[in-house]
Amino acid sequence: MKLRSKLFIAVGIIILVGVGKYVYDMNINHNFETITEGKVYKSGVIPPEQLADYIKKYKIKSVVDLRFPGTGDDINNPEIPVELTAEKEAIAKIKGVNYFNNGSEQVPNQKNIDVFTKIMDNKANYPVLIHCYHGTGRAEMYSAIYRIEYENFTNEEARNSARTLIKWSSFDNGKPKGEYLKAYKSRKQLAGEKK
Repeated sequence: MKLRSKLFIAVGIIILVGVGKYVYDMNINHNFETITEGKVYKSGVIPPEQLADYIKKYKIKSVVDLRFPGTGDDINNPEIPVELTAEKEAIAKIKGVNYFNNGSEQVPNQKNIDVFTKIMDNKANYPVLIHCYHGTGRAEMYSAIYRIEYENFTNEEARNSARTLIKWSSFDNGKPKGEYLKAYKSRKQLAGEKK
């Protein structure tokens, strides 16, 4: 077999593996990812009938849902009210698990940050699952904020941890989410500035 043919086959295999991983992550595993083992996880929407399995496996005590209906953004925020209600009802049937809705745009406002940090300040809420619709925008944003606020990540470390590839993503330089994380000031930083 010629070198060119071998190279073509190798590239094809790499592409197939990448497509397979994407399909698995998006459609089977719901973009579920460990942020901090035993403490914080992030995902896209997990169907209500599958939530109990994830909650049991990871011992999740709180679910922070970043979705809210009526945004008019069918690509980034395609929320449907009945889906939010179904999730809330499914979680209500699981003893000892809290459901928090903190509906957020792709770039959070201060009210969202205040609600989020209030939830995350309460150690009784851990382990926590943070999720949005796809698990690739808001859930990653809030996971990065968690890392800045609670794990002393620098803004750049947290931004880089949001995605495998930052370049050309919504967390890139010049993009609203990337710029927000670069400029984000933790409560410690804000308290230090007031002194």
